[in-house]
Amino acid sequence: MGSHASTAADDARALLDAIRRIVQRLHESSHDSQGRIGLSAAQLFVLRTLERSEGMSINEVAARTFTHQSSVSVVVSRLESRRLVRRRVDRADARRRLIALTPAGRRVLQSAPEAAQELLVSAVLAMAPTTRQATARALGRLADAMAARRRPSMFLEPGDSR
Repeated sequence: MGSHASTAADDARALLDAIRRIVQRLHESSHDSQGRIGLSAAQLFVLRTLERSEGMSINEVAARTFTHQSSVSVVVSRLESRRLVRRRVDRADARRRLIALTPAGRRVLQSAPEAAQELLVSAVLAMAPTTRQATARALGRLADAMAARRRPSMFLEPGDSR
């Protein structure tokens, strides 16, 4: 019985340490991004996502960043106010608006640090499907137990008080 409790404590510590390491890396990335280019990590992540296309809708950016469209919309609005992205009418469908980098946005990316969110997304996608599903269920239960929001904002995006 004593060894079972020790194993449970060891497992809990290992899990919490892993969560702490991930959160710490995200905070470090955000601090680095803010210090070097004056953008949050979430803003940098959206710029990096847009860098690979000529224009995307808010829903497409949300899909590529694995984030809800309302959170992406907040980040895009902040980037647009700084003239790092612009919205334009989609030539194929005049009802759609596409978001694209401006020349200023491209220049910012030249000196921008790596976005930790990109590494996190890559690592999650590289997991075996069963591991990814089990991890999602387990972390979802943890978030529920902590009464965490059902629709979180982008990682470490400041000032989003929804």
